[in-house]
Amino acid sequence: MLRRIELEVLARVDRGDTISELATKLDHSESYLSRAVGDLVEKGLVYTERDGRRKRVVPSDARAVELYRDLVRQHSHIEFPELLTGKALEVLYYLDQPRTVSEIADRSDNYRNTVNRVLKRFRDRGLVGTDDSHYDFNADFDHLHEFARELAHHLHRHRLEAVAPKGTILWEDYDEFLAQAETEIDAKAFHETGLARFAAFDLQFLLTGHRYYVYFEELDVVSPAELCCHTLLIDDGSRYLDILSALKGEDSHGTAPLDWDVYGL
Repeated sequence: MLRRIELEVLARVDRGDTISELATKLDHSESYLSRAVGDLVEKGLVYTERDGRRKRVVPSDARAVELYRDLVRQHSHIEFPELLTGKALEVLYYLDQPRTVSEIADRSDNYRNTVNRVLKRFRDRGLVGTDDSHYDFNADFDHLHEFARELAHHLHRHRLEAVAPKGTILWEDYDEFLAQAETEIDAKAFHETGLARFAAFDLQFLLTGHRYYVYFEELDVVSPAELCCHTLLIDDGSRYLDILSALKGEDSHGTAPLDWDVYGL
């Protein structure tokens, strides 16, 4: 989600730092810092202000940035940019309550060995502990989970606003979200879903003026089971339940039995 250099910039940037000043602080080349700042600008986590020939970097007021910088200030002895690389933020996202390695692996769709390695790093530094094989945060380090959640939400919101400024997120997970929009979205990784997609099964319904899309970079096409789950997430009222009841088993279109656990339903 964020590279180490991006986490370093967010941790150390002071309002109004130039690229040159940041490069000195972090002991990196100006070209390397410039690319990292550009990536953070694209993600809406910092912005730049022109000051003559210089460009000054300013942290955004995103909640995720505030949470992260608070953690860095309160625990300056911990090297968060190193800890939070790789799969760390994804694992922390799902540590919203005491969970076993298997539970986190299932929810995050990662290997148990991957989750184990991440949690070992945090356990070795005293940030998490175990009780009856369930991992949980020590002290106030549960703010790490809050940061992971807020960062994922911010990035989802930022992606949606770029293609649908008036769009609304109806449901989200670490790396995907379901959104409502007033206009068509024609952008990479956005897939139309909801009642409009049932036309592919020769089922026509009265539609509202809204369009619905799922964002997921690893998705090629919305499956019938996913389509049904999305429809329930959009509206779980009786009208939608009646519609979906006809699709809960095999039909003439080869619809597979629904996996209601796909979206935690």
